[in-house]
Amino acid sequence: MGKNHRPDRMAGEIRKIIGELLVNGVKDPRITDNFVNVTDVEVTNDGSFAYVYLTALSFTSDEDAKAAQQEDVLTGMNSAKGLFKKEIAKALKVRRIPDLIFRMDKAAEYGRHIDEILSTLPFDEYHAVDPNEVEDEDDDL
Repeated sequence: MGKNHRPDRMAGEIRKIIGELLVNGVKDPRITDNFVNVTDVEVTNDGSFAYVYLTALSFTSDEDAKAAQQEDVLTGMNSAKGLFKKEIAKALKVRRIPDLIFRMDKAAEYGRHIDEILSTLPFDEYHAVDPNEVEDEDDDL
């Protein structure tokens, strides 16, 4: 049985609509002051839920300030949920609009963490092996 592509198409449209509203339609300072971006949208197979993953640009390295900023963004997005759903309903023409669940995307943060770990590894001590210098075990037979 083939995969149902409708949730993927719906996710792409929801991402586009919310992205446009973040630029032009939302006036909430908790959202507009934090440079919020939609990184991904996942719609469940039955279309009842849409998980919207967000990032917010932060200029501070203080973890408590970042957490407070992310909480403000999520609060602002949840307060604007009605506007998002109204605009999605206009654009998609579907019977039931998925319930929007906003989450902060941790992928960039995780990627930075992996980069920090990799930067501590002593790559200079290792060298690439030249394939011409490697003795072939079959030659001894």
